[in-house]
Amino acid sequence: MENKMRKTRAAVLHKPFVVEMEERELDSLHSNEVLIKVMSVGVCGSDVHYYEKGKIGSKKVEKPLIQGHECAGIVVEIGPAVTTLKVGDRVAIEPGISCGICTDCKEGNYNLCSQVAFLSSPPIDGAFSEYIIHPENFLFKIPDNVTFEEATLIEPLSVGLHGLSRAGMKANSSVLISGMGPIGLTAIIAAKSFGALNIIATDIEPLRLKIAKELGAAHVINVSKENLLESVQELTKDRGVDVVIETSGQEQAIKASVDIVKKGGNISVIGFSRLNNIGINFYKLLQKEISIHGVYRYTNTYQHGVDILGSKKFKTDLLLTDFYPLEKVQEALEHARVNKSTSIKVIVKPNV
Repeated sequence: MENKMRKTRAAVLHKPFVVEMEERELDSLHSNEVLIKVMSVGVCGSDVHYYEKGKIGSKKVEKPLIQGHECAGIVVEIGPAVTTLKVGDRVAIEPGISCGICTDCKEGNYNLCSQVAFLSSPPIDGAFSEYIIHPENFLFKIPDNVTFEEATLIEPLSVGLHGLSRAGMKANSSVLISGMGPIGLTAIIAAKSFGALNIIATDIEPLRLKIAKELGAAHVINVSKENLLESVQELTKDRGVDVVIETSGQEQAIKASVDIVKKGGNISVIGFSRLNNIGINFYKLLQKEISIHGVYRYTNTYQHGVDILGSKKFKTDLLLTDFYPLEKVQEALEHARVNKSTSIKVIVKPNV
């Protein structure tokens, strides 16, 4: 990239419901870094939450923020120490840059690194921008048969892969996935890739349950119309499911997990609840020897995600429902916020 192009146009969140286009200076490349022309960015629920509320938990937008972290693009320049990538490569971008030297990183839990710089998590800018700079180690080549739009799904897919791994997922297991947002829907893909025999999906939105079936769920339960526990008992002959993947963050869904998982089963909780404390049946937890696993982002999942999408075994295009140019990021965020019954994954294309 020539010096005259060392600037990028970006969509910047200034305060709730206010996104403005700005021109930003780009830093010089460090030796291990790559300059990427951003081609597609998925709108995540966290992006919507920051757009709407200006904060998530203790994380607050205290200065103008470029959002977006589910992203893919084209390599346009490489630092002198970069050896695995070349100009023109198509890449998926793992958004969390960990320090690599702390105890958590050295133990392989780099998602827990206290120094992690995660795209679009305040104060770190994200990818609603024409160009971004990112370290080589967190970039993954994508095959020609995977579109940039599809490649943005590797980020939510990674969450499901990590959650299933945490739950000790085995082939031929039964899995209930609660919440059919993008993470829940991609968790169906993840569960199929692990060899799940019987996948049950729950939600309240008919469109999302329909897509869950098309992605490979054997059964779907509309929890606004059906009794969850009774349905699971019938489907599993009163045994319960081997694994529960909870993505909704709904208090009742989290509580119900201990009822619908089998004795000795595993629960991975992915969805953040609005409540800091949720009362679950501790007696059942002990009596049934249930293991509950917290899930925070992911580790070493991106290449697996690339391979899954490259296999073309799944109808990932079903998840990609809405598309916006960079100049209309505010409209994209607003659409994702208010159209949950008709929209799944909103995509921003910074370089249309």
